[in-house]
Amino acid sequence: MNLVLMGLPGAGKGTQAERIVEKYGIPHISTGDMFRAAIKEETALGLEAKSFMDKGELVPDEVTIGIVRERLGKPDCEKGFLLDGFPRTVAQADALENILSDLSRKIDYVINIDVDQEILMERLTGRRICKSCGATYHLVFNPPTKEGECDRCGGELYQREDDNEATVKNRLDVNIKQTKPLLDFYENKGYLRNINGQQEIGKVFTDLDSLLRGLQ
Repeated sequence: MNLVLMGLPGAGKGTQAERIVEKYGIPHISTGDMFRAAIKEETALGLEAKSFMDKGELVPDEVTIGIVRERLGKPDCEKGFLLDGFPRTVAQADALENILSDLSRKIDYVINIDVDQEILMERLTGRRICKSCGATYHLVFNPPTKEGECDRCGGELYQREDDNEATVKNRLDVNIKQTKPLLDFYENKGYLRNINGQQEIGKVFTDLDSLLRGLQ
């Protein structure tokens, strides 16, 4: 099964990716992992990517696409793959179609874990961290026994700057704007499947599993 996994920050994509990989035995391929592997192996494209990353610049599409092509051609992808973090643009999605065509393959599903923006805000802004021991809490899903105080060491809990409401809203707005053309592209191709990510984690995976069992 050849899958692309999509979802906004806080949708639970990472958790579901782990479960899919564990059950179906396909490699979970993220952009970051691909870059790190190509750099470690010192491939020509890996070294080229590193030259941009070392300068704090974005890796150009042609280099990213080349690294994706190399990764999908490896033996562990013969039975399928779960792509996460690529493609990010319609141009990259077009390139992926060409890569898979060259490998005589195609995408089975683009799975979008769908969660309302208000719920994502609640999930992403609710995190609190202990200043003393680093323990992590969530105001809704894993609250401390006493408000503002760590259960483990009694330290003061704080909210990271990138978890505040304005920062999170901006991050979600940017992501929504970036992913909409991609979702439209895949819907037009007939690949897109939306999964309700507002359910309990186990139920989200049950729905995913029902979808994927049809590919076996």
